Amino acid sequence: MEKIDDHLKPSHSVSAGAATEKWEEVSTGIRTAETMLRLAPVGLCVAALVIMLKDSQTNEYGEVSYSNLTAFRYLVHANGICAGYSLLSAAIAAMPGSSSTMPRVWTFFCLDQILTYVVLAAGAVSTEVLYLAYKGDDAITWSDACSSFGSFCHKATASVIITFVVVCFYVVLSLISSYKLFTRFDPPATVDSNKNVEVAVFGS
Repeated sequence: MEKIDDHLKPSHSVSAGAATEKWEEVSTGIRTAETMLRLAPVGLCVAALVIMLKDSQTNEYGEVSYSNLTAFRYLVHANGICAGYSLLSAAIAAMPGSSSTMPRVWTFFCLDQILTYVVLAAGAVSTEVLYLAYKGDDAITWSDACSSFGSFCHKATASVIITFVVVCFYVVLSLISSYKLFTRFDPPATVDSNKNVEVAVFGS
């Protein structure tokens, strides 16, 4: 029996080592994918921000600029914050084991959720302003502005579209950070009154 055990030990250690190596490869792939997902919004946020910052038009009807509208100013600030956070979080996520500790997993989860709603709100309120600029409001005799300031509206529309693309990236990032957080917890357990044993809810 001792000889048989001696022959089995190396095979177990080899299989365990192979499993560990395979998990490290998977973990590296996930980390690389998350890092790229976090880097992508940086360029998009900067593009949306720059387009809106340069959005102004002057003609015979007057002058209009993004700074005249609170919604567009909010969109600029939201994209600036998002770009900074995306770059910082990508740098942290790229470090091996840096984002695996519980405090950092919680931090990524909370901040990803917050940034998703901040950028979504910026896109939503800016879309409402653009709708009124294109369509006007007959109820209050407010005529459309884009017929007179077409270039201004086109640039603002491009900035808003890019902002919604950023929202899509952050929805995916929020799902990833949620998965990484909640997979660390065991499923809730219930007590079987007949057998007086705890069983996982998901397994019942």
